Amino acid sequence: MPLSPIPLASLEKVGIGLRRPEDVVVGRDGRVWASDQASACAEIRADGTLRRVGKAGGAPNGINMDARGRIVIANFGLGTAPTGPLQRLDPATGTVDILCGAIDGKPLVASNYPIVDRAGNVWCSHSTSDRAASEAGLADGFVYRVRPDGGAAVMASGFTFANGLALDADESYLYVCQTMGRNVVRLPIRADGSLGPQEPYGPVLGEPAFRGATPAERARFGATDGCGFDAEGNLWVTLVLANKVVAITPKYQVVTLIHDPAGELMSWPTNVSWGGGDMRDLYVGTIRRDYVLRARSPVPGLPLVHQR
Repeated sequence: MPLSPIPLASLEKVGIGLRRPEDVVVGRDGRVWASDQASACAEIRADGTLRRVGKAGGAPNGINMDARGRIVIANFGLGTAPTGPLQRLDPATGTVDILCGAIDGKPLVASNYPIVDRAGNVWCSHSTSDRAASEAGLADGFVYRVRPDGGAAVMASGFTFANGLALDADESYLYVCQTMGRNVVRLPIRADGSLGPQEPYGPVLGEPAFRGATPAERARFGATDGCGFDAEGNLWVTLVLANKVVAITPKYQVVTLIHDPAGELMSWPTNVSWGGGDMRDLYVGTIRRDYVLRARSPVPGLPLVHQR
């Protein structure tokens, strides 16, 4: 299928009333969930109403599901709470457990985005321990992994504000959005589960941000936020400050798929997710709005562990 742009007019607001809706996950059963600072996650019902579940505290950020349908929440506590742990929500009961609150005795403060692999490991980005220093170039972001037995360890470090994560179809690489690096890097997953050295995946996606920019200037900002693969191997990336969604093709070409220059409808897009029977229902998290956006994707999304 051709990777064609999605008209802005075709995007539909869903889940109106959400608070800080960074991300969406769609279960195998078709139910749609969004991160929600007023609870833990909120189910977006077919009629558009919300069913809030659980209480996470802090700032529920990136979310995903494990193979049992439990929702894994990266809590970005920095600026909103003393800690930012990795949590897990049971959508049936509303119980929120902490999967990982500290590593080697150091509390997590800015967990950002989790993804679950076939073996049941949860990989999660941790953006920074000092946001102002990170924005000035401090590369203190890292990726940690929580095994099914609960063991946790830092697997890679040295990222400039580690943000969204993705796994390719055969789980041979882990992909990491570096917000301040304005790019995506990937790390090979070795046979023993460790990560190899990072390498750029595609080009730097834009220019550094600055205050007082016009819409035309913002359109060139390259800060990356979330990412996800479609079924044809294109890596979709949200450019949060540019109000854009782009894709890096397998040949490293960059295609703009959605752009809202004024940021009136799609303001600060943070993540992309797919669902529906044909995996062509696209959802875009919009952290500055009280809704998420839904559209028809030109290509199906790559099914995640909980959707297979």
